[in-house]
Amino acid sequence: MSEATERPAPDADAWADACAEDLAAEKERRRAQYGTPPGSAAEELRKLFEAVSDKVGGLFAGPAGLSGLAAHGAVQQLISQAKSAVEPVIERNPEVFDHLAAAGGELLAAYRSAVERHERRWTAADDAKRDEGPGPAEHIDLD
Repeated sequence: MSEATERPAPDADAWADACAEDLAAEKERRRAQYGTPPGSAAEELRKLFEAVSDKVGGLFAGPAGLSGLAAHGAVQQLISQAKSAVEPVIERNPEVFDHLAAAGGELLAAYRSAVERHERRWTAADDAKRDEGPGPAEHIDLD
């Protein structure tokens, strides 16, 4: 055979490469459309601590005098202590927070289910009362 008619050897990973490219393009499209997806529960907890400390720091940033400075220092110390207590736990066990977040979601779903079931029962009882008409103790005057 001549070199012009010979085909190159098929790439064994061509399908995997194409799938990876498609997945990356889809992720980029979703990121552009919806923004950055939330991180793990541990990352979100870190962000919460940072946001709270920034907000509290902003509350005391004005001209508040000596008492405002003392309160600001006390609050900042409290936040830094809480952050230093939680940070090692987050570092050692980040998956714990993911499990806790999932458990919270399951508890919320269970609560919703229970409330919806009771609401259906209550509304069904009201519908049955309306459909029955007047009860035996009611007197209807036909005059």
